[in-house]
Amino acid sequence: MQEEHKDDKHEGTSDDRRTVKVSKYLSKHLRHQPEKIGLTLDEGGWVEIDTLIAAAAAHGFRFTHAELDHVVATNDKRRFAVEGTRIRASQGHSIHVDLGLPSATPPPYLYHGTVARSLEAIRTEGLRPMNRHDVHLSPDRATATRVGARRGRPVVLAVDSAAMHRDGHVFHVSANGVWLTKSVPSRYLRFPAPH
Repeated sequence: MQEEHKDDKHEGTSDDRRTVKVSKYLSKHLRHQPEKIGLTLDEGGWVEIDTLIAAAAAHGFRFTHAELDHVVATNDKRRFAVEGTRIRASQGHSIHVDLGLPSATPPPYLYHGTVARSLEAIRTEGLRPMNRHDVHLSPDRATATRVGARRGRPVVLAVDSAAMHRDGHVFHVSANGVWLTKSVPSRYLRFPAPH
């Protein structure tokens, strides 16, 4: 039985739709549910590419090395990293992995895309990782706007990351440029983002 995804209504060519479908499948099983197809990721989230392809095929979703290479190379968010014969998701895991990212000094401001219906909770609780390990922050407004737009009309918040860093909050930056931190207390948020 082939696995289906709700968001497969993607405009474009059948090649584009296929690329999106493979990308979503990889995200699901490299970030959230490797066990659903019998995968065991190592402590850093890595798995052998051949093992991944075989596990997917055994569970009714076939893709080739070439398709995987295409997804990795063309994904504008660089969601996946390949090292030799292994692959992992760059960030966004809901399962425990240690990405081994060193701490980094953030730029003065980072940005978070959300929607208006979330603002009340954010004002009260700040930004929390929810079902992920870290809060994801964008280095620029445009990226944060795209992130927020996935859930509706976007609202972009600025994060005073320089002040957070001075106050001892730790930041990491993933291979694809997403900034990660455990939480963002509301006092460091700017509603709306400064220009």
